[in-house]
Amino acid sequence: MIRSRSDWRPHAAGLLLAASAAGLVACAVGPDYTRPSVAAGESYGEAAAPQVLRPRDIPADWWTLFHHPALDALIAEALQHSPTLEAARQAVQVAQASREALEASFWPQLQASYSPARTKIAGNLGGNSPGVQGDGSVISTGSNTPKANGGSPPYNSPAIYNFHTAQVSVSYAPDVFGGNGRQVEASAALARAQQLEWQAARITLVANLVSAAILEGQLRQQLRAAEAAAEAATQALRLSERLRQAGHIAAQDEAGQRLAALAAEQQLPPLRQQLAQNRNLMRNLIGAAQDRELPAFELQDFRLPQALPLSLPSQLLEQRPDVRAAEEQLHAAVAQIGAARVARLPQFAITGNAGGAAAHLSQAFLASGRFFDLTATLTAPLFDAGAARHREQAAAAAAAQAQSQYRATALAAVQNVADVLRAIESAEASAILAEQSVRAARQSVDLARRRVAAGDLDRASALAAEITGYQADLQAAGAQAARLINAVALYQALGGGWWHTEPAASAPATHP
Repeated sequence: MIRSRSDWRPHAAGLLLAASAAGLVACAVGPDYTRPSVAAGESYGEAAAPQVLRPRDIPADWWTLFHHPALDALIAEALQHSPTLEAARQAVQVAQASREALEASFWPQLQASYSPARTKIAGNLGGNSPGVQGDGSVISTGSNTPKANGGSPPYNSPAIYNFHTAQVSVSYAPDVFGGNGRQVEASAALARAQQLEWQAARITLVANLVSAAILEGQLRQQLRAAEAAAEAATQALRLSERLRQAGHIAAQDEAGQRLAALAAEQQLPPLRQQLAQNRNLMRNLIGAAQDRELPAFELQDFRLPQALPLSLPSQLLEQRPDVRAAEEQLHAAVAQIGAARVARLPQFAITGNAGGAAAHLSQAFLASGRFFDLTATLTAPLFDAGAARHREQAAAAAAAQAQSQYRATALAAVQNVADVLRAIESAEASAILAEQSVRAARQSVDLARRRVAAGDLDRASALAAEITGYQADLQAAGAQAARLINAVALYQALGGGWWHTEPAASAPATHP
């Protein structure tokens, strides 16, 4: 429907009124999102909660519970300069800007245009009067009598004139069936998902950095034990060489000792390589160059938190950012079903233009130069070979896929915690056995040294006891580090306290 009048002012308010009325009657087509249930269980199965675990909240800066100031400073630097975390933060801003762009569809779109033109009309193309301008002046071609024809017939000379057109255009597509609303709903869910993925990246970055620092302490302690064991094995080899030369042992015994010394030496290069690569990893995590100096981390400088947190599986689904992100992905997919369904329904649009035209811009908006038009459009699909129907089916299938992915993510999160609890239980048992082994080895070394001093034991046997003791120290370092790293894994598996942190940027709330 098109309506035009020379006086357009009374109808500007009508245009806005029609747009507002159309928005009021809008309704959302399509399924509303409801959170699917996941059989997460009431416990973590066979993984019994160790005595050190207690139901408690997780602080946002949980890594400070390990009481290592140098590590705290390194984490603060990583949170500021990690390129991985910065990329995740930028992804949040992209998602938020996309949502805000879609929200603009709820408002009328207003545009202004101005078109000046200068035109020359050939006299032979028309009559004497091409038009009357908005200022009342008449554009006409001149008339003369060509000399070649003796004064007849008349000849029309060209006309040159200016023409100015200025107008304002407004368009509005009322969201009668809620298609735009569903698109915005999906975009908002994706923005929340991106925010949660940023939180997950943040937690992963911190957990990796803490674990790397603990691993460095383990490697340093193991390297010292391995170097001491290699030195003791070398001393035993030299002693065997002297004994063979004196004829007290056979060459086979010396060869066996040489093999043991070489085996002890072979432990050193891999440990040194792991230590160097681990420090390279830490530099990468904080976003620093590879020549950056880092503090040295020793295992004895870390403190295991006195009481570790624990959450029920039902609480875990609220706390894990990856689970919440998967749920928001599902929410977005469900909203897209409604958007696809609306695409099969009639679409409405209202457009209007108002302006003026004249040979002089100052006279364009005089009474005779003003113009307007108001148009309402209804567009309904009649035949598209089933394309819209198939797009709706695809959206429904995508939602079903997202629901399965959500369930898989939720179950994997519960399994993750169960695995960590089992690892904590195993590490506790291993640490106890390792401490017992270290005490027994030290007692054996002390006894061997006293016997050597008393002349009851040869030096080779004492060196063998020392090597055994160093191997016990090496194993104990691994067990001690495992307890600390498993604690880090538990904080990460339980969500890392992200709900106490500030979001990467302004976004819809995602707190549990």
